[in-house]
Amino acid sequence: MSTSRTGRRTPNRQELDIWRAFVETTEAVRTELGRRLQNDTGLSPGDYVVLLGLSEAPGHRLRSSDLASEIGWERSRLSHHLARMERRGLISREDCATDNRGAEIVLTDAGAAAFRGSITPHFHAIRELFVDALTPDQLVAVGEIARALQARLDRS
Repeated sequence: MSTSRTGRRTPNRQELDIWRAFVETTEAVRTELGRRLQNDTGLSPGDYVVLLGLSEAPGHRLRSSDLASEIGWERSRLSHHLARMERRGLISREDCATDNRGAEIVLTDAGAAAFRGSITPHFHAIRELFVDALTPDQLVAVGEIARALQARLDRS
């Protein structure tokens, strides 16, 4: 362990090894979940997160800026993705009733059906790749770790 010029400790070799294993494994699980989602349902992980956000929104609609905040995307990334989803009939854009400058993103019937059809295969993949790989105690620990990391990010 060493200390930088700012007085902050740098990670030691063991901490770096754990960090690397965490990052690489997390990315491998996300990649495999995304591959299975695409193969099983035709939805990309991006499609899924947008459809999830809209399915949970009141009236299955959100202003695009609110949807971007909800799913943690930059507005430009969301705009490009929504254009592709709109061409596929998964969402539509409608003028915002409360603001002439804005648009609301609306979950279409086709989008709702695609989302509903993706839930079971996606949940099965989550169980197989994540839940079943861990003991009950490990699952509790992962939850604690996730909450601790989120709390640190929320303070930043």
